[in-house]
Amino acid sequence: MLKSMTGYGKGEASFGAGRIVVELRCVNHRYGEISVKLPRQFMPFESDIKKRVAERLSRGKIDLFIQVEGGASQGVPTANLPLARGYFKAFSSIREALGIDEPVGLELVVSQRDVITMAAEVETVTDEVPQELVSALDAALAGADQMRIFEGESLLADFRKRREQLEVLITRVAERAPEVVSDYAVKLKERIAALIADSGLPEDRLALEVAVLADKGDITEELVRLASHLRQFDETIGRSEPVGRKLDFLLQEINREVNTIGSKANDAQIAALVVELKSELEKIREQVQNVE
Repeated sequence: MLKSMTGYGKGEASFGAGRIVVELRCVNHRYGEISVKLPRQFMPFESDIKKRVAERLSRGKIDLFIQVEGGASQGVPTANLPLARGYFKAFSSIREALGIDEPVGLELVVSQRDVITMAAEVETVTDEVPQELVSALDAALAGADQMRIFEGESLLADFRKRREQLEVLITRVAERAPEVVSDYAVKLKERIAALIADSGLPEDRLALEVAVLADKGDITEELVRLASHLRQFDETIGRSEPVGRKLDFLLQEINREVNTIGSKANDAQIAALVVELKSELEKIREQVQNVE
């Protein structure tokens, strides 16, 4: 099942007198990058949280926001005394260094960030990740996954449509290739005839020139490799595991073969078809950047 890297999910769970709220946002990124913002009480579990997310999301830039919410009636004010002492000491040093007579007051200290916090009345978290946090996280992951699947279905439909167009264009290139040699033979014959008038055509020379062109402009190998790459593309987009990197690689190989065809064919019609092929490939490549 093809999945996009773009998704959003939210999960909640009761936690003591408050609740845990988890929000997850993911966007396309070449690698897997997980950023977590969480309350201090959950900091010991950051690596466990990242591991759980990585098991579900293998690629993309993922931002995870975890909060413990509770109303004023449900929360209790908590003083961070070591932090308060640190602020008091710092302010006292500044006062002495600048020769300020005004003493450091309580109001200044408690107004600093995180000196006084409102915490939900919950038991202290110790060794294991709270089950409530796991439930909220899993709900957020499930919501994001649903969105990624939905967008992945749209991407898959677009890939299949453009894949069909690639097939049409490649077929036209394959049909045109023999005509290039034939047209060249006719033009070469006309040129030689104009030069030697009625003295007759050296057929062996003509055949040699045509053979040289046919060898230089032979795109059979490129067409065979294109067919193989397209079969792999079809097989890859039908897989259930993440396929974004492989699709990106296949598109690079397809583009390489198309470029070679353009340089070898030496024909205006094939050159025009190559331009169309490259345009379709670029559109697919842009979409593949959002595939997990």
